[in-house]
Amino acid sequence: MKNILAIVPARGGSKGLPDKNILPLAGHPLIAYSIRAALEAPSISRVIVSTDSEKIADIARSYGAEVPFLRPAEYAQDHSLDYDVFKHALTWLQEHENYRPDLVVQLRPTSPIRYVKDIETCIERMDTYPQADSIRIITRSQFTPYKMWRAFTEEEPMTPLLTLKGVKDAYNQPRQSLPTIYWQVGTLDVVRPEVILEQGNMSGDTIFPYRIEPERAIDIDDMYSFQRAEAYLLAHDCIKF
Repeated sequence: MKNILAIVPARGGSKGLPDKNILPLAGHPLIAYSIRAALEAPSISRVIVSTDSEKIADIARSYGAEVPFLRPAEYAQDHSLDYDVFKHALTWLQEHENYRPDLVVQLRPTSPIRYVKDIETCIERMDTYPQADSIRIITRSQFTPYKMWRAFTEEEPMTPLLTLKGVKDAYNQPRQSLPTIYWQVGTLDVVRPEVILEQGNMSGDTIFPYRIEPERAIDIDDMYSFQRAEAYLLAHDCIKF
């Protein structure tokens, strides 16, 4: 049986929506939904929260997660990378507990809309595709980058962000005739620990997709997205309390 570790990264600071990781969402702190998702997934064997905040740590423990360490302040800044956070967590666990999981699942608190089936399927696909370094959730983009522009000043001509081989003026084409584009969302990532610890990368070179519908791809960064997530939770049979 594989040892699969879920890590929920949740720093204390947030400028756009203060204390967003612990704001009440449908009666429970936002972070609680990611912890519950990990606890409800049969394949996940351990759930850890990486945080720099004692307050978040106490809440995380009350909902069933482990908080074996507090994250160093240098990995809890506005521009801190997921890679640094996960490398620190995995290195700490290896050095202090001689523990190294077979797979790591990232569950960001700011993407609380999840279903157990999706988590389990992503984990299973890492066995199905042994060449995969990681699996990442994606969804159809609402906007096409072929109609986006680089505009540096209003006194200079614009240039298209992307061109399409064999198509003149892709930005003038109907959206339906342009390639379908996907953007990554924070619902979950599954990654092999050696990618982080040995390759020095958060996702590796070979990343497989798992598609979800756009209405489920809610990333909370303001009150509007917070309200959208709450409305979805109340109306659907996803992971919730």
